[in-house]
Amino acid sequence: MKTVFSPVQLAHDPKQEISDGMLKPAVEIPSRATMVRDRIIAEGLGSILEPEEFGRAALERVHDAGYLDFLESFWGRWTDAGRSGEAFPFVWPVRGLSTEPVPEHIDGLLGRYSFDAGTPLGENTFAAARASANSALTAARLVAGGERSAFALSRPPGHHAAADYYGGYCFLNNAAIAAQWMRDNGAARVAVLDVDYHHGNGTQSIFYDRSDVLFLSIHADPREEYPYFLGHAQETGEGDGEGFNVNLPLAPGADWAIWSAALEESLGRISAFGADTLIVSLGLDTYEKDPISRFRLVSEDFLRMGERLAGLRLPTTFIMEGGYAVEAIGVNCVNTLAGFEGA
Repeated sequence: MKTVFSPVQLAHDPKQEISDGMLKPAVEIPSRATMVRDRIIAEGLGSILEPEEFGRAALERVHDAGYLDFLESFWGRWTDAGRSGEAFPFVWPVRGLSTEPVPEHIDGLLGRYSFDAGTPLGENTFAAARASANSALTAARLVAGGERSAFALSRPPGHHAAADYYGGYCFLNNAAIAAQWMRDNGAARVAVLDVDYHHGNGTQSIFYDRSDVLFLSIHADPREEYPYFLGHAQETGEGDGEGFNVNLPLAPGADWAIWSAALEESLGRISAFGADTLIVSLGLDTYEKDPISRFRLVSEDFLRMGERLAGLRLPTTFIMEGGYAVEAIGVNCVNTLAGFEGA
């Protein structure tokens, strides 16, 4: 299996995040990607390729132009305001407040285009996020070109980013960008399966009213876990998208027996949908020792996950999302990919 990754993705190197009411060491750090890369090399999974440059047009198929302008110009605006270091928003246009006109001050822009205070923005964030999206697009192009599968070692992750806001360590929605590119390049029906511990709220919101992209997410119950305000089972799509959004929330503490039952339901839905291609938002924070998650999958379970995904017999693009047990992330990621390859 070919892997796509750029060293530029390591340039986003946050030092702190806001969590539990205080500043703590960041968990979405560059070593998440280097541990996976090193494991791929050690296990001889396949070649590692640099991503192609797809340009802004591919991003604009999913993301609002004003939002992209904000990300691209952020650092200059931040430093022009006399600021330095990592940026965190502190005010948001919640119920009763207005998003129009768009603020001109950087503090207003940070609130307008974010949904949490735990996702630091820095000097190299946009460059890394853009390289991450290019990795996802290049992997999608490999699969569209005839590869059985490909892996985008996308970091920073993407599934919490919506059309016009960032959060959850995510800035550009890599899976949604890849899915839209697949649609634009011949795939009539695309399935996106999100197996991250946290609900892919951004991906859901992007495709919620569409029937050409089936979105499925297996995640911790949002009544108990981030992102809290999306990911419930009754959210099934709207308009043309009614019935094409599938949420399978599970109680914290779910082990393989419980989690795999939700996987089997998802696989059945994908088969019934008649997908031409599959995109897997490969979150690895379902692991039992993940520091910010509460499922109980063990490393061997990721092998089984890969094997079951291969049973769909679909061209498959894997795109990395979360996973913060850094010492184990390489093993768990490569187990999934190797399980798929060996099935």
